[in-house]
Amino acid sequence: MKLALSRVHFPVTTLGPGRRLGIWLQGCSIRCPGCISSDTWAKRVPDVDVADVLDCIQPWLHECDGVTISGGEPFEQPEALKLLLHAIRQLSGVNILVYSGLPLEVLENSDVVKQGLADCLISDPFDVNMGQTKYMRGSDNQRMTCLTALGYEVFGSLDRYAIDADRQLDVMFDGNGEVWLAGIPSRGDMARLQLILESQGTYVRTTEARS
Repeated sequence: MKLALSRVHFPVTTLGPGRRLGIWLQGCSIRCPGCISSDTWAKRVPDVDVADVLDCIQPWLHECDGVTISGGEPFEQPEALKLLLHAIRQLSGVNILVYSGLPLEVLENSDVVKQGLADCLISDPFDVNMGQTKYMRGSDNQRMTCLTALGYEVFGSLDRYAIDADRQLDVMFDGNGEVWLAGIPSRGDMARLQLILESQGTYVRTTEARS
């Protein structure tokens, strides 16, 4: 089975506890205004074998503290997502966190949730008009739901308000010389970064969607 993949990175330290393996899927029809990842919106015909993704990430599965799946909207590729998560379960005992912009009430009927293929789910669409005070969430309407005993063990104490130490971003570089930031920036952070860099003669194009 094939999936549409945006990127894979290790380590990621800003999307869940510990040093995590981050997997971003490509394609999202929700398109929340103000989304920081509008580069993952465009649909693409699935072109990467799930088996190839697993071969790529297998060495990191022995080093990481957990796996975070984001996008894009992972649940728009439900069968590929289920296959990927099931295989990760077979290869490793690390915890799995999945981000989705779909409402929790919709996701409760998915195989991923019903079969316990993820340990924790952060759900609901990003709302740029809502507050942003909760840990690991872009807006306060988003819900953190523990789905397994491991989920409660790892994430149960993390359903809390964010503190200053939480507000960090990972910097990633790809083979094309592009720079990626992983994490959940505070409102206006990307615009401030853009102004600072441009004042120093560096042009920056961000993927933050216009709200």
